[in-house]
Amino acid sequence: MIDRYTRPEMGSLWTQENRFRVWLEVELAVCEAWNRLGVIAEADMATIRAKADFDLPRILEIEEQTRHDVIAFLTAVEEKVGPAARFIHLGCTSSDIVDTANAVLLDRAGRIIARSLDELLAVLRDMAHQHKGLLCMGRTHGIHAEPTSYGLKLAGFYAEMRRHQERFAAAWQGVRVGKISGAVGTYAHLNPEVERLACEILGLGVDPISTQIIQRDRHAAFFTALALLAGGVERLCVELRHLQRTEVLEVEEGFAKGQKGSSAMPHKRNPISAENLTGLSRLLRTNALAAMENQALWHERDISHSSVERVIMPDSTILADYVLSRLTGVLRRLRVIPANIERNLKGSYGLFYSQRVLMALLEETGLGRQEAYEIVQRVAMRCWEQGLQFPEQARADADIARLLPPGKLDEVFDSGYYLRHEDMIFNRVFGS
Repeated sequence: MIDRYTRPEMGSLWTQENRFRVWLEVELAVCEAWNRLGVIAEADMATIRAKADFDLPRILEIEEQTRHDVIAFLTAVEEKVGPAARFIHLGCTSSDIVDTANAVLLDRAGRIIARSLDELLAVLRDMAHQHKGLLCMGRTHGIHAEPTSYGLKLAGFYAEMRRHQERFAAAWQGVRVGKISGAVGTYAHLNPEVERLACEILGLGVDPISTQIIQRDRHAAFFTALALLAGGVERLCVELRHLQRTEVLEVEEGFAKGQKGSSAMPHKRNPISAENLTGLSRLLRTNALAAMENQALWHERDISHSSVERVIMPDSTILADYVLSRLTGVLRRLRVIPANIERNLKGSYGLFYSQRVLMALLEETGLGRQEAYEIVQRVAMRCWEQGLQFPEQARADADIARLLPPGKLDEVFDSGYYLRHEDMIFNRVFGS
């Protein structure tokens, strides 16, 4: 998926060429560790530094024969380095390199995703403040409930994305560990100091206890954090899709000059970005399930997780960054339509004031709740069925007029009441 929302650095991170380049970074870090410990002489280390390289076609050619990618990679590098290559991969098993390289790749992918999350949060914060005080209809079950504001809607999405940011940061930290501990994690042919030094060079922590691999609960947490993030993206996109329905039309995605909405209907302006992002969010959740399935491996390691990760590591990180970047673009170009917001607010005959009238009856008269409820509901249902304005009918109702003075009803029908705590909520979400 390559378009203006795909960051080139994320795509290039997961190319076949770069995957081997990161393997080489790990092998060189291990060699540097052995060198610092005096096992690899400086002359040999200088040769390794200068000559360690590979040609991708040569790796693929060797792999056709060996059926083992790490051996093919090592053979291709050895051809470039010469005799000093005997120190490359010293004491290591394949997973020392592959798992540690995956940690490097996920760390770098995490940095890109974190940046995209920051950009989305900044847009949501700005939009929330821009639309603070813009009274709109709140809906439950898709039905008019009581008023809220567009500022509060957006502040709610901002607060959720901050939680996703915190979860992702913790999961990202969890995969930023390497292992250079040998075939079953016992350092039988290694020195634990090699692991510490190599991971330090690579900017990783050390997995305190590994088998032949780093345990996959770390990866499951990472991809689950992305899945939850995708759920937040989808929740926002479902809201955008509903608000763009012709009958609602309170917002509209940007529609570029020359853009077409339908091959058959020239009038169409569809919420395609929100719909696309909804679909992509489903893929991210599916991949999280695959990551969870990778947790239970046989004994110190089997290979059932490997094929899965070759798909979900690039796909999920690229997709996560893509959906964040594209959503940010959608919000930047989103058209908010105050006239339609006002029209919809008035579309249910002022029935959203019903609880205000109920509360006034309870506070002012001493009526029982059910008796007061039935008085208000009787008026409300008549308004709903006959298309009458609730404030007018409430003032004219004999029971309500007898129980509440006109001045109290003026207070009840003040729409500003619904946003009296908006500042407080904003302060809780954004700080003062």
